[in-house]
Amino acid sequence: MKYPKKVRTFCKYCNKHTLHEVEKVSKGRTSSLKWINRQKKRRGKVGNLGKFSKVPGGDKPTKRVNIRWRCTECGKAEHRPTWRVKRFEIVG
Repeated sequence: MKYPKKVRTFCKYCNKHTLHEVEKVSKGRTSSLKWINRQKKRRGKVGNLGKFSKVPGGDKPTKRVNIRWRCTECGKAEHRPTWRVKRFEIVG
């Protein structure tokens, strides 16, 4: 999928439509303070951790794209719910 480098969209900080720069970012490290991570650490590696046997085919064929929209006026950035694509390319 090809996506433009600059997009005119709504900025919740400026409260109006402005020009945004689009950048692809990698997924951040998971926080060890979240409840699910604390629970996994407490439980340890016992059994199959409540899951069934592995589904044939393994992982999903596509991953969600992590995109950051940065406002050119105020300079603030935000993440939004994105979509699944195999190939993601930012074109100028």
